[in-house]
Amino acid sequence: MMQAEDVKQVLKEADCLYTQAEVEQQLDRMAREITARHENSNPIFLCVMTGAVVPAGHLLTRLNFPLELDYIHATRYAGATTGGKVTWETEATISFQDRDIIVFDDILDEGVTLAAIVDYCRQQGVRNVFTAVLVEKRHNRKQGIKADYVGLEIVDRYVFGYGMDYHGYLRNVPGIYAVKGL
Repeated sequence: MMQAEDVKQVLKEADCLYTQAEVEQQLDRMAREITARHENSNPIFLCVMTGAVVPAGHLLTRLNFPLELDYIHATRYAGATTGGKVTWETEATISFQDRDIIVFDDILDEGVTLAAIVDYCRQQGVRNVFTAVLVEKRHNRKQGIKADYVGLEIVDRYVFGYGMDYHGYLRNVPGIYAVKGL
């Protein structure tokens, strides 16, 4: 477990990539795009725990149309700074049969977790599955998946804030920051 002083030092030294106002401006834009496409489809909004819980809460209040909310917990990081095998912690509880699903995650890095969740949704009999992420990293290591909706693009660095964590901490930081040296 990290010490509070170590976490405070990481935050103090971090580079702010996007302020809270800039993130919220992009959430407004995403909400307009999602609403235009899904306001009449009665979709299920599927939040990927735990990173997406903060931005999903902010995005959901901007979606003024009927939808159902569920969550899934699949992770490759579990508090680490590098990903491993996808681990399924919790599956969704609402039936996906013949429904449109909007999978919302905090970050699209390599795409392994998001691809596994999309496959899971298809196995559950969805009509259509769409993906949305708060941030997408710019690099060439993606596993062939592309998000339908992207809030912000970021550099290929270790980031935290607005739901994304640093060793389990700093999800509550308003704005998106990059760790110095990572």
